[in-house]
Amino acid sequence: MATLKVPAHAPPPSEDSEQLRKAFEGWGTNEQMIIDILAYRNAAQRISIRKAYHEAYGEDLLKDFCSVSPFGSGLSCCLHFTLDLAERDALLVNEATEKPSSRSWVIMEVACARSSKELHYAKKYYHSRYKKSLEKDDAHHFSGDYRKFLVPLVSAYRYEGDEVNLPLAKSEAKILHEKIKDKHYNDEEDLKPESKDEFLKLMRDAIKCLTTPEDYFEKVLRQAINRIGSDDSAIIRFVATRAEVDMVQIKEAYQRRNSVPL
Repeated sequence: MATLKVPAHAPPPSEDSEQLRKAFEGWGTNEQMIIDILAYRNAAQRISIRKAYHEAYGEDLLKDFCSVSPFGSGLSCCLHFTLDLAERDALLVNEATEKPSSRSWVIMEVACARSSKELHYAKKYYHSRYKKSLEKDDAHHFSGDYRKFLVPLVSAYRYEGDEVNLPLAKSEAKILHEKIKDKHYNDEEDLKPESKDEFLKLMRDAIKCLTTPEDYFEKVLRQAINRIGSDDSAIIRFVATRAEVDMVQIKEAYQRRNSVPL
């Protein structure tokens, strides 16, 4: 369930686009006006605003957006928010290639937290925008176990129906357990939370993201907030991707885990 608050009677897209144009012009960017408009419109309304902006000024709203300087975290969040889902995911993955410390987690997150159809469109846009496939890019940036795990993860088209083949699930769980042991990890280590192995942490987070995304994103947000100086990129990614999806469930998970409201 989303928590995005949209005015009951939002202005028409033409009026919003006119106000955004004014916010971009002049001696200084009116950052608050941009936030007040884009942070309080739903996805369909933002698409209409982009269309109206292009029709009125012959320019891409996002292009003018990116010309803003300085570019604070509030505007960065609004920029990600204004992109449609496929554009946003492609941008997040591309940005992550410049950040080795978080790259594998961002790619895993996009692969696991989206439906198969959403991931397909993200990969299609990525290829169109960056002239290379996401799978080949992953293969280029990763090696070893990370490559073996992440490339198939972004390549898979997951079944999302209600039917479950329990014998097959048990068989594959056994294979997974044996493969982990074959990688020379301690038998008792497996995927337990206390493991400090970064690759095992990534696998464990992938399972959590696939099965209980609200708990996974609660962890992402908690760690981003508690980090010294805070991790703005993780917070922006969290807000931009979950505000219209499952923010209510994540807030509930956060309060359960931390005994304080988000």
